[in-house]
Amino acid sequence: MISITNLSFHFGARAMYDEANLHIKPGDKIGLIGANGTGKSTLLRIITGEYQPDGGSISMAKDCSIGFLNQDLLSYQTEDSILHVVMQAFQRALDVHEEMEKVLHEMETNYRDELVEQLGELQEEYERLDGFTLQSRAEELLEGLGFPTAELQAPLSSFSGGWRMRVMLAKLLLQKPSLLLLDEPTNHLDLPSIKWIEEYLERYEGAYIVVSHDRYFLDNTVDITVEVANAKLNVYAGNYSFFLEEKSLRNEIQKGAFENQQAKIRQTERFIERFKAKASKARQVQSRVKALAKVDLIDDVVDENAKVNFKFSFDVQSGRNVINIEHMSKAYGSKVIFKNSEARIERGQKIAFIGANGKGKSTLLRIINGSEPFDGERVMGYNVRDTFFAQHQLEALRLTNNLLEELQQTGTTKTEMELRGILGCFLFSSDDVFKKIKVLSGGEKSRVALAKTLLSNANFLLLDEPTNHLDMVSVNILIQALQQYQGTFLVISHDRFFVEQIANTIWFIEDYQLKEYPGTYEEYEYWLEERTKNAAPLPVSTEKKAKPVEKPAEPKKENTSGNHLVKKEIEFVEQLINELEIKKEDLEKEMALPSVYGDFNKLQTTQTAYDKVKSDLDAATKKWEDLIEKIG
Repeated sequence: MISITNLSFHFGARAMYDEANLHIKPGDKIGLIGANGTGKSTLLRIITGEYQPDGGSISMAKDCSIGFLNQDLLSYQTEDSILHVVMQAFQRALDVHEEMEKVLHEMETNYRDELVEQLGELQEEYERLDGFTLQSRAEELLEGLGFPTAELQAPLSSFSGGWRMRVMLAKLLLQKPSLLLLDEPTNHLDLPSIKWIEEYLERYEGAYIVVSHDRYFLDNTVDITVEVANAKLNVYAGNYSFFLEEKSLRNEIQKGAFENQQAKIRQTERFIERFKAKASKARQVQSRVKALAKVDLIDDVVDENAKVNFKFSFDVQSGRNVINIEHMSKAYGSKVIFKNSEARIERGQKIAFIGANGKGKSTLLRIINGSEPFDGERVMGYNVRDTFFAQHQLEALRLTNNLLEELQQTGTTKTEMELRGILGCFLFSSDDVFKKIKVLSGGEKSRVALAKTLLSNANFLLLDEPTNHLDMVSVNILIQALQQYQGTFLVISHDRFFVEQIANTIWFIEDYQLKEYPGTYEEYEYWLEERTKNAAPLPVSTEKKAKPVEKPAEPKKENTSGNHLVKKEIEFVEQLINELEIKKEDLEKEMALPSVYGDFNKLQTTQTAYDKVKSDLDAATKKWEDLIEKIG
């Protein structure tokens, strides 16, 4: 369908592509990945013809139609309804329908055989274009993307940028081009809409290329991964998880080849150095010098898995209760967000707040932060120091500051070397720290704002969509920073991989109430699936007290005499002790490994897990002793 051969493209002196190749076949489902600034969006614009390559060729089948979703569409404004805008995807059908209306109007006053014949032809074409089902298809697509039926006649100009992007996406999908180009389609979508798009793309008959930093989305939608790296297009025949495994294998092979070549080069250089002054070896020396000059050097493997080695800490530990909100009610006019709900956060909770946009997630963060008025009572806990990260804080960065100056103005007492270390953790190295904020990209500004947030000495973080505009390497850095963070945090995010890595509690809104699932995102998804099938209740947390969620009543204990129940409980506790002892032994072995005790982060994580298991084991042993005393 499209063949890209020996593509070269430069921005100034920088080569974005150098003899890169890619072949796109009908039905291909391609994920285009790479660090920010490597040229992913540039490639899409080259394919559409917006940018002209400096070298190479792009050949395209005559019947190939292209649809391109890009961030520039956010600037499109009109007073037309969103349904009308989406219906423009069927422009020919709309034109035919308008011609039919004109003919019918003329026939009311001037009935002629020619008009009847013309009307018949128009109706035949309209039916061939599926004109009678167009509106229902457009409505179904918009509703799938989260628009309520009542809003379909609202003007496009009344919606925010994210919702306008959904309208343009719906229009594009209805056009059904033979090749879809989607540049960060999930950036402005909430979790239900992302899942809906995944299901839609699974059924899509044409080919598409998706630029995304959402790992779960890529795993669920693509079967070919193309990595942009070193000005080349490297193709992997699988989804993102396959790419990670395959690239690891390729890197091992490349590393071995690089080391072997370097060893041969050193051996040759030693020979040249040793015998260059001997006339009897002159021919051999010259031969090796020429051979060395012709060597096609193998590149060393670059480690792209950036590690965060800085510990983000705070001076004061908060009390056990971080915040308690009771009788919370909030509405915007007739739109109700909360009705007599509750929210409670305890020290050490790592909470991910998920769900559809417009349901009140950001509102609740502002209520907790104290910047949003509401009906109810809000009590902040003892020694709680909170900080709030949201996308508008990118605008609060001082454009004339360089990176070091921006961090220094947080009031931190850290030295310049320590601040450089922090910026290094967020991929700003050497002279990057002297860059002005005004020259940074959106993703780079996000990293600076996140560094400021984690540097704030707060023991309670409120983070609203922190992964927006971050590439995968930067998301991985943030994950590591939050995994190391010893305080409490509440994060709004639609990035499922990110949520799975950092959260031990899931919040969501249901029936105007804040609900909590006491577990990881993967566990929550499993519970949600089972609840959908069986109407299963929320599980009871065994670690925390009262929570702002509906939970099943405690099971009633059997009213029986004797020691039968105590003996059964002893058996259960003995089994638990056995499992904990095995875990304790495994963790002791793990801490003895050089790869663990030689890595501070791994050792710290393992030590924390070990302390938790040891504490649980002590508690279980104490409980076993108490039970034994009961039965004498």
